[in-house]
This record gives sequence, structure tokens and C-alpha cells, in this order.
Amino acid sequence: MLTRVKSAVANFMGGIMAGSAGAEHGGGADLPLRFPYGRPEFLGLSPDEVECSADHIARPILILSKETRRLPWTTGYAEVINAGKSTHNEDQASCEVLFVKKKTGGANSTPNKNSKRRSSLPNGEGLQLKDSSDGDGINLYYWSLFDGHAGSGAAVVASKLLQHHILEQLQEIVDILRNTAVLPPTCLGEEPDNTSSNSRTLTRAASLRGGVGAPGSPSTPPTRFFTEKKIPHECLVIGAIESAFKEMDLQIERERTVYNISGGCTALVVVYLLGKLYVANAGDSSSITRRFWFLAYMQPHLLGNEFTHLEFPRRVQRKEVGKRMLYRDFNMTGWAYKTIEEDDLKFPLIYGEGKKARVMATIGVTRGLGDHDLKVFSSNIHIKPFLSSSPEVRVYDLLQYEHGPDDVLILATDGLWDVLLNEEVAEAVTNFLPNCDPDDPHRYTLAAQDLVMRARGVLKDRGWRISNDRLGSGDDISVYVIPLIHGNKQS
Repeated sequence: MLTRVKSAVANFMGGIMAGSAGAEHGGGADLPLRFPYGRPEFLGLSPDEVECSADHIARPILILSKETRRLPWTTGYAEVINAGKSTHNEDQASCEVLFVKKKTGGANSTPNKNSKRRSSLPNGEGLQLKDSSDGDGINLYYWSLFDGHAGSGAAVVASKLLQHHILEQLQEIVDILRNTAVLPPTCLGEEPDNTSSNSRTLTRAASLRGGVGAPGSPSTPPTRFFTEKKIPHECLVIGAIESAFKEMDLQIERERTVYNISGGCTALVVVYLLGKLYVANAGDSSSITRRFWFLAYMQPHLLGNEFTHLEFPRRVQRKEVGKRMLYRDFNMTGWAYKTIEEDDLKFPLIYGEGKKARVMATIGVTRGLGDHDLKVFSSNIHIKPFLSSSPEVRVYDLLQYEHGPDDVLILATDGLWDVLLNEEVAEAVTNFLPNCDPDDPHRYTLAAQDLVMRARGVLKDRGWRISNDRLGSGDDISVYVIPLIHGNKQS
């Protein structure tokens, strides 16, 4: 019985233990904060209102003010703090409209507040954007959610700076993106390969004179005897977003020595550019686990002689040494039997299943930003080598469909998804929006508020409860409801 109690407490306290393991190294409390803690700027809360929102018992739901606050595309937003898991709401959010224009000065490795942008300001200012007079830039719409763990520091920093890293990456290729008629050049400086067959036709006399395009002419490109991939424009945008995530993570690593940047965070970002939505998720993902096994096999010293790179269906017990048990290695998709040895008694690299799975018995996510000082509890084994800042990016082409006022994109942290199924969320929004005034732009904020209420539930004698007396979410919950019809209008 005592063992079961210890196990339950360990699972519940996993995040707190992970935070304390790395608290002594980098990002210490004696350093100044990179940015002060607060709630999203677009909520426009005063310090007193921020303090009132941190009530872990009442858990008030924060929404955009109907009279004075609007976000691009009349996006709806709502959030609520956790039920006592952490002092602060470790979720962060940002929403902005930016203008991507070719960089004219030198490269700047650290984005700052001087980057050219147009924020979503109170009273709707700056939302109705017009193309610049010289027409050499692109409007970009940006939404983001960050779910912090072991502190809110990394989530706060990412919410302030990630959009500027994305902007900087896109500035390098904005001219290529605007020229949609021609595929991106393989090598910058080369003439695009868009010459037609007619323009390559030479008269016999011009060929004999060695005219441009004639075989052997100095102006004739050398014959290539190899194939060349044709890279579409959207792949450049995906690459820019991936590079921005990497640069953001590197900036946190550099600055944690001079600033207090606690913990780490997952990141969910949506970028609208040239008629397409790019959804980038650096959170938990089962597809990345195979990389763990390979890295552990190639660099076993990272395991600190405490973990095994082999995968077993369950934890191996000492009494099973000498017996044959199912296992698989990093290069296997199937399973086989092996004779259990003493080394197989080490703790598995990934322990548990589903939401209870933990990397090196410490952290429950495999992608994200920060966590550079995170170590296995009571050890000197760093976990960061097994974490990735690279997001999974999906592309949705808005131009392929006509969207109505009730077609929306839902972005939310796991405080929502841990207690509600995708189908439940879809059904809730589908039933809610038709009952609102279609001309009321605040309807999407009300829809976001409804989702937060459904996930939080009602406080009863046995804790927070949702429909069918299921356990409600005790985590921070943040929700965007983004109407897609505005994407068609922009296009």
C-alpha cells in the first residue's frame, strides 16, 4: 500500500521535481527577469486585475472586453488559471499583425522591439491593414500559445520574441515568396529557370555565329546530367518557421546565464501568409521518440549509466534475468526476444504510456523551448539532448475552400485537450456559434469562454467536475477561436 501511495505522489509531483532538479544551475532566482510575468498584452489587464485572476479557488475566466478589445480576424480568446498546481498561470499567449519587408540593414541575431511590426492594439487600431505604398512587403498574421512547465520564464520570453525570429527569417526570402509565378531558385543569384521553349529556339545562322543559347556559347548554361528537386514556396515558409524555433531556443540558452529564465515550454503557433495557414506545434509527439533511441544508442554516455536505450513492454525485474523477454532496439519497428542481462535492469529511457509517459522519468514532453538546465532528479544527467525544439508544421490552404462564419480553427493548451475529446470540442463549437448573433464579432470570444468553462467545470465537494461528473481540468487553460472566413477575405 505504501508503495502505491509513493508512486501516486511521484506521478503527481513529477513536474515540481523536474523544476527543482535544475533550479541550481542557470536561470537562478538571483538573476533579473528577462521580462516580468504578466498575462497576454491584448487582454489589457492592470496589475491589480492580474493579481485577482490568480485566484486558484474561484478560477475566474478571463476574456477580451467586448467594448474595447479586439484581435485580428475578430479572434476569440479565453483563459483560466490552474487549481493550485503552480503559483502563476504558466500559459502565455500573443497575437499580432506584422509586415514582412526585405531587410535593408545588417543581420541582427537578437530580435528586439525595434522590429517593424503592427500589433493588435486596443480599440481595434492597426487591424485594417493596407499594403505599403511601395508594395514590397507581405502582411503576416500571428497567433501563439505557450504552455510552461517548471516555471513561466521560458513561456514569457517565447511569447515576446518568437514572432520576431519568424519575421527575421521571412525577411531573407520575402522577394522570393512574392514572386509566386516562379519556383524558388536553388542557389541565390541564379536566374530563375522560367524560360519557355520558344525563347530557346535559334535560327541556323544564329547557331553558326555562336549566338546566345547556341551550344558552346559563353552565355549557354552548362548541361546538367542530374535531376534537381523543385522546392515550392510553402516549403520555404516551413523552413523559416523551423529555423525561427531553433533560434528562439538558442537565444534562451544564451541569455539564461544573465537572466532568470525558468523552466521550459511547449509552443503552438499559427502563421497566416499569402493565403495559407501554417500550424507549427512543438509539444508532445510520439513521432520523435525513435530519435531518442537512436541518440541513446549512438551516445550511451548521455544516459549516465542509469538508463537503457532498449525498449521493453514493461520494466524488467531482477527475477527475470536469464529469461527471454520481448524487446526492440532503435533500428527495429517490430519486436523480438532477447535474453535479459544485468544491464537491462536499468531504468527505461521513456517510462509509462500516454499522458503518464516521462522522458528519463522526469518530463512529459519531447518537443519545446528551454529546459537547458533540466536534469534527472538527484543526478547530473542532462535531459536537453533528448528534447527537440523543432516543430511539426502543417499547412492548410484557405484558397481551396470557401469558409462560412461558423468555420473556425481552435487553438488550445492541454488544459482543454486533457479532459475533452476532439469530437466534444467540435460539437460544442458547432452547437454554440449558430445560437449567437452572426453580426456580433464577440461571438468567437464567447465560444472560447464556453470551451474553457466546459473544461474547467464546476467546483464541488470532490473537486472540479465537468459533464457526466468527470474530473475537470486542474491545469491552466487557454483557448483561441479563429474564424477562417477572414482568411478568405484577406486572400
